[in-house]
Amino acid sequence: MASGTLHIDLSALTANYTALAARSATETAAVVKADGYGLGSALVAKTLAQAGARTFFVATAEEGVTIRQALGPDPVINVFSGHMDGDTALIRDHALTPMLNSPEQISRHQTALPGAPYGLQLDTGMSRLGLQPGHWPAARAHAQSATLIMSHLACADDPPHAQNAQQLANFRAMTEGLTTPRSLAATGGTLMGAEYHFDMTRPGIGLYGGFPFADATPVVRLSLPVIQIRDIAPGTAVGYSATYIADRPRKIATLSAGYADGLIRAMSSRATLWHGNTPCPLVGRVSMDLLTIDVTDCAEPPEALDILGPHQSVDQLAEAAGTIGYEILTSLGPRYTRTVSP
Repeated sequence: MASGTLHIDLSALTANYTALAARSATETAAVVKADGYGLGSALVAKTLAQAGARTFFVATAEEGVTIRQALGPDPVINVFSGHMDGDTALIRDHALTPMLNSPEQISRHQTALPGAPYGLQLDTGMSRLGLQPGHWPAARAHAQSATLIMSHLACADDPPHAQNAQQLANFRAMTEGLTTPRSLAATGGTLMGAEYHFDMTRPGIGLYGGFPFADATPVVRLSLPVIQIRDIAPGTAVGYSATYIADRPRKIATLSAGYADGLIRAMSSRATLWHGNTPCPLVGRVSMDLLTIDVTDCAEPPEALDILGPHQSVDQLAEAAGTIGYEILTSLGPRYTRTVSP
């Protein structure tokens, strides 16, 4: 038996794209990196293309190849990591557009693929990717030939944070006078309003039902099968290291899933699963392939429990695990049976 059933609601994905696109008057691209945030990049990209997306962003050239093969020749596929050593053939053969991040990448791209399209990524204060301010005066000469100039906000999930306004000011100052299309906003920036939108927004996590898009429609449901249920007496230990001791007679269900399936160990004794409307706490340690769940309050023995679904979003599960919804989604493993509704 598989480790569970991961159901992907494509109509919800479409609804989220449409809702985010309605927030701005500019083009709305789609970020489909990390295998479509764990949901299957080809499936996700095809759905978003049908919803109206014409520009896509991926992390690496290899990811771009998958999207090109899924979508055909027409969409623009931008690569956040730029033109890395060894990427030339992939960029050329699959018509990818690298977002160049450094003088070295600019030189590599223009030497290896003269005349091929490219964008420029600016570091406006995140200190992660992009041309640094000190490199920009020389690199600015390449801006008018670029297809896009972009940067990324570090604190967009916290709108009042002072760095958002500072990065916006830096981006405006660095690109003043240029006519090249510009992009600053991912999901958080899209939600912060028109001054962050420029010529293109590029939502990612919000498409998949995650924070900070509070109005998002849930895209995934994850149900985990019960292998067996046992009655235990008070004082009985459950799981590795005996971290849970029953305080009264309880029914414990063992489920077929674990940290090998992306249900990270940090949610041990903290997460909740659901049988219909009945909450069922996870007790003891998350194992590689197994979870132990207290089903004492269930009216009948469950055959499966939901860990993602109507009662628990990816962000609520992430909060219980001390992480973020991005990690929950992108960690979902290959052992799940995946089902899709249109």
